[in-house]
Amino acid sequence: MIDELLSLRVILAAKAPEDHDLFRRAAAAVPVPIDLEFADSGAAATNCITAGADLVYLDNSLAPVEIAQVAAAARTTPNPPFTVLLATGNGDSEAFVTDALAGKPAGPEAATRLIARSIRVRLPSRVLVVDDSSTMRSIVRKLLAGTRFPLEVREADEGFAALKHVGEAGIDLMFLDYNLPGFSGLETLAELKREKRRVSVVIMSSASDESLPGRARDYGAAFLKKPFYQPDIEAMLCRFYGLRALNPNRA
Repeated sequence: MIDELLSLRVILAAKAPEDHDLFRRAAAAVPVPIDLEFADSGAAATNCITAGADLVYLDNSLAPVEIAQVAAAARTTPNPPFTVLLATGNGDSEAFVTDALAGKPAGPEAATRLIARSIRVRLPSRVLVVDDSSTMRSIVRKLLAGTRFPLEVREADEGFAALKHVGEAGIDLMFLDYNLPGFSGLETLAELKREKRRVSVVIMSSASDESLPGRARDYGAAFLKKPFYQPDIEAMLCRFYGLRALNPNRA
């Protein structure tokens, strides 16, 4: 879906010129046109937002009152941008007023990865739920519908059908049951890797096999233990969007 976006207006509010240069290089490396604007204060960022924006990054070098000012301004615009606080360290539990929290990138590759992932919050992402239980597919679909992101959700009941969906329509994110008829979840994942499909995968299972999460990670997939709930789904979406945490109070 990213390649279908014509352009994206991104604001970086950060005091250090080297941060501006880092994001300038990163924006040039992502596969969509980025109209990148810089602000070195909360007031300047607020002025930028009034002209319209899709995504706003706020460096935590800004004073808390400035960050709050920009976040409030973003929420009151006709088409609110998605705001992300860039934090150093492991401040997941710290309160923040933006829509999400992300790690501050330390270099060009990390900055490019952050932008490439987080611009997805402005686009419908294609999600495939693969489970032989229609009840489980309905549960996952309902949990996804309760999130704050634009998702186009499809379903498949076994691995071969999942591979067909990926080949014909393209899928951005797949919730893939481990215990499937025919191809198992890991076998389906292995085939995706063999075909070099660019799809993020979350393996789901109720099995008590303690080695399964590690085996999923060996294939580059995340893991969800059944049963799971809304916060678990949002944690997976954080990973997909390159974020560290979501603001639970965001509408």
